[in-house]
Amino acid sequence: MQIISSPLEMRAACKNYQRGAVQQSVGLVPTMGALHEGHLSLVRASRQHCDRTVASIFVNPLQFGPTEDLARYPRTFQQDCLLLEQEGVDFLFAPSPEDMYPQTTETVVDVPVTGGRLDGASRPGHFRGVATVVAKLFNIVQPDCAFFGEKDAVQVAVLRKMVRDLNFNLNLIVCPTVREPGGLAMSSRNRYLNEQERVEAETLSRSLRLVADVVRQGEHRTQVIREVLRRELTHSGLLKVDYAELLNPRTLEMLEEDTLPAATLVAVAAWIGTTRLIDNCTLRINEASI
Repeated sequence: MQIISSPLEMRAACKNYQRGAVQQSVGLVPTMGALHEGHLSLVRASRQHCDRTVASIFVNPLQFGPTEDLARYPRTFQQDCLLLEQEGVDFLFAPSPEDMYPQTTETVVDVPVTGGRLDGASRPGHFRGVATVVAKLFNIVQPDCAFFGEKDAVQVAVLRKMVRDLNFNLNLIVCPTVREPGGLAMSSRNRYLNEQERVEAETLSRSLRLVADVVRQGEHRTQVIREVLRRELTHSGLLKVDYAELLNPRTLEMLEEDTLPAATLVAVAAWIGTTRLIDNCTLRINEASI
């Protein structure tokens, strides 16, 4: 595995494959490091779909607010390198903030409507930072496919909108959420949780499973399903619920219908101590599951 920090060198390396005598497809797996099995599942999907795989590690300062955890965000670069090499990654793009944002940088990418909902409302400016860094990664690597996790449903909706609006020539592939044995969605921020908080955090996935069960049993009234979801989340004394919503999975607009449509995104976010976690599932009539 070759480690590259320069955007120009990274672009040149990918062009060698994409424009060589035998053209090879390139997959991109963007990460902020502190890798876990969820990230590695994206790497495996890239290796399955594409001839070459680029992973990136960059803790993007633009997507952190002034009171958020940029300084303490877990950084495990050496261990991450070992994991990526074991998974057969061809290139690791690991730029510095100065590589990505020279002092003269003033351009940003904003998806203000979709990016202003849910996490975007709770974390103003967050998705402007996400869209900006991902657009830069897309331009540097020029991937044929880019791989993201289903857990970050709001991010996926924002990036899909950006890809359509800016005519990026790539396929954005979304892979299933990977969970711990108790159901907790894997996240780099799970490292912040103590033993009791980790147990309480499983309330998020448990609430989604309960809603899926209710729908499978034939309950399709949206107000009833919202009440089931919120009641389950508020049982935990340690959880401070940020949102618990039923949404259009493409636009992230809250459902106004009295009964569920064919597909519904159920999204939750909550604080556990000082750690904010998210989770979601998609309800499809007759096959609701997480």
